[in-house]
Amino acid sequence: MATPILDKESLIPGKTSKLVLHAPEIAAKARPGHFIILRTHDKGERIPLTIADADPERGTIIIVYLVLGKSTAVLEGMAAGDEISDVCGPLGRPTHIEKGGTVICVGGGTGIAAMHHIAKGHVRVGNRVVGAIGARSKNLLLFEKELTSFADEILISTDDGSYGRKGLVTELLREKLEQDGSVFEVVAVGPVPMMEAVAQTTRPFGVRTTVSLNPIMVDGIGMCGACRVSVGGQTKFACVDGPEFDGHLVDFDELKRRLAAYRAQEQISFELYGKAQQ
Repeated sequence: MATPILDKESLIPGKTSKLVLHAPEIAAKARPGHFIILRTHDKGERIPLTIADADPERGTIIIVYLVLGKSTAVLEGMAAGDEISDVCGPLGRPTHIEKGGTVICVGGGTGIAAMHHIAKGHVRVGNRVVGAIGARSKNLLLFEKELTSFADEILISTDDGSYGRKGLVTELLREKLEQDGSVFEVVAVGPVPMMEAVAQTTRPFGVRTTVSLNPIMVDGIGMCGACRVSVGGQTKFACVDGPEFDGHLVDFDELKRRLAAYRAQEQISFELYGKAQQ
């Protein structure tokens, strides 16, 4: 059954947008950390996107995406009132959330939206939530308003110093860990280099670190094996064993190599699509 787009908001013009989808069956079961797989049309590519929020009463879910290739470019061309051919979910294992004190939720890029859903889950069980978000510049920073509405503290950094602290979000994370002994977990969602840096930052402190991985994915049910990652020397499938894993055990070098496997083909497809739209 096709899924209607109820609302679309451009967060970064031409680059990042937020969609509100009418998907009551998914919204009823969606938990922080879950994702969906969608196809914009019946011959489209299957792409995984983490659920940024869910409203069971309204029967809606929110997804946020970055325009990186042809499929997300097609999605960007859609508007409120259009219908997405297929939306499958919720998929993956939900975030393990328990009451334990202070949790720092680190987000970068569109990962801030996915981290936002996890941070809300920690607030619900009574944890103190510190949101740490970073971007290259102020105009690329997402979900600050949404996080500010419920988080106990927000830390912000930008690479160029246009907003918040100049520098990397991991610098803010390290300072907070040095100051606050009540932190029992750090959750990171965003670009792979950022998540790897977060895991390296937390390792000396011995703080549990959870990362949400984004490997290449096809079926989303553990059959194709495309999303395999190495965690603690064992092969895991992100779609059914994750997408969240212990950041101190993830083989990030392997993950980066696998993510780059089809980059050239993806770029060609994107360029051909762009020319076809001219």
